[in-house]
Amino acid sequence: MRIGELARTANVGVETVRFYERRGLIAQPLRPADGGFRTYPAEAASRIRFIRQAQELGFSLTEIEELLSLRANPNTDCADVRRRAEQKRDDVDEKITKLKRIRDTLTEVIKACPGQGGIEICSIMESLAAPRSRDDRSNSASTKNT
Repeated sequence: MRIGELARTANVGVETVRFYERRGLIAQPLRPADGGFRTYPAEAASRIRFIRQAQELGFSLTEIEELLSLRANPNTDCADVRRRAEQKRDDVDEKITKLKRIRDTLTEVIKACPGQGGIEICSIMESLAAPRSRDDRSNSASTKNT
């Protein structure tokens, strides 16, 4: 199938197919000697769907490359894949914890806000400008990295 058909079959855009090719996630077929169109095997659509679904679960493209390598290796044990999925789940749990902390802080700041008056008395602006403790800064920095 040609690239447009592959994209439609895998429910992605042509540029996504090209991006995955550049990243080495899918193989780019050789151009025919007669200068015709490249043709992709049906397996390419399955591979793209695998990549997309892994992305939806939060796996990075680097992690997906590793999963694809495991998938291609007949000696891979399911336990290897399970460990990676557990690590991803743990990463998600950590992000959820950080997001809840951010939400709670925002809720406190919003409750303290009078909701009217000049900007110079805005408690939200004051809290954003106030010096914070070392613990607050490290929590904020680690949240920004997620």
